[in-house]
Amino acid sequence: MKNTAVALLLAGSVFLCGGWTRGTVRSGAVIGGVEVGGLPYAEAERAVRAHIAEELSPFTVRTPAGVFSFPLSFTDDVSSLVRKAKKGEELSVSYRRTWADAEGDLLAVCRANAREAQDAAVRFSAGGFVYISDCAGRYCDYKKLLAAALAALDAGREEICFVPSSYAPKVTEEDLRARTQVLATFSTRFDAGNVPRAHNIWLAARRISGVTVGAGEEFSFNAAVGKRTRENGFEEANVILDGEFVPGVGGGVCQASTTLFNAALRAGLTVTESRPHSLSVSYVPPSLDAMVSDFSDLKFVNPYPFPVYISAAAGGGMVRFTVYGAPDGRRYETESLVLARHAPPPEEVVEGAEERILRAEREGLTSESFLVVYEGERVVSRTRVRKDTYACVRGRRQVCGKSEPEEALPRENGAEDEKNP
Repeated sequence: MKNTAVALLLAGSVFLCGGWTRGTVRSGAVIGGVEVGGLPYAEAERAVRAHIAEELSPFTVRTPAGVFSFPLSFTDDVSSLVRKAKKGEELSVSYRRTWADAEGDLLAVCRANAREAQDAAVRFSAGGFVYISDCAGRYCDYKKLLAAALAALDAGREEICFVPSSYAPKVTEEDLRARTQVLATFSTRFDAGNVPRAHNIWLAARRISGVTVGAGEEFSFNAAVGKRTRENGFEEANVILDGEFVPGVGGGVCQASTTLFNAALRAGLTVTESRPHSLSVSYVPPSLDAMVSDFSDLKFVNPYPFPVYISAAAGGGMVRFTVYGAPDGRRYETESLVLARHAPPPEEVVEGAEERILRAEREGLTSESFLVVYEGERVVSRTRVRKDTYACVRGRRQVCGKSEPEEALPRENGAEDEKNP
């Protein structure tokens, strides 16, 4: 009898336990908008939670780098509701949205929105300047983003807009444009009809146009232009040799170097090497010429903390050099002074078939040049560039038959442009 009672007790326990685990929701019960009456508890829970999940929107983060959406989880009181629901009763579910990997997800958002600032850049060539725009950097404050997202989640919101902090690049396009202004331009004229000489001037200018001289760097005319040989593209035209105008390959190149010399001075560049011709030239004032040869160069240094850029053009009887860079607020001008004039010796007269001038006489000069620096209208400095002496040229005249020396003809003011190297 006693054993029978124990067996009945155990069977009752199993029945009660089984009744709890395998119980069903009271008929007609509606939980969270889902009819679950008569369903086993576990099946009712799954149905209600599936309905909640269908209506649960993801959490969205809108950023400059794009829109990011993350699925959410939730905790609820569904287990309790399915067990306590009465027949025909409608109950509302209370649930709380949860974001399991908010820290990792938002770290990915931050990384996607972080961007290094891109400095502006400038490219210079014979065709001019090409500017590459700068781009601001973006910095994402991860702690700020995480706090904003979790606060919105707790408040029941479904999205936030997040704008990272921005920071400027070190060099902007505006900075570069300010550093590439015209510092100086200088031009001289030549005879375009003297084709070989005009070609040499054009070729020298083309070789230099587009050159960039970095801060503290030295420019060499000879290095930029190369040797004046036929193999290097130059043609034969008059050059000055030992006080005479004689044919030579590269005649005219000195006009290009002289024009650049004057542009460099007016741009505030530091000239480290320049030499005069043996004879004065007509296209610039005395002591402002720059003769170049295999043994003589035109050199200058860029004293500015930024690069300077040189462009050149030659054509239509004019050669022009322009120097670009960052203005220092000063104005640079040149002066030329003739200190003395030296008369040539009496002209030489020779016999010939006809009367004509074989060589025009030219007076010699002693001169000096200065670089004058202004701040506004105030002279800051006046520095001598060079002091030079130019030789005179003895005239030569051909006459018909024997002739006694005559009084020297009136002096000309120098040879034509095409006769000057």
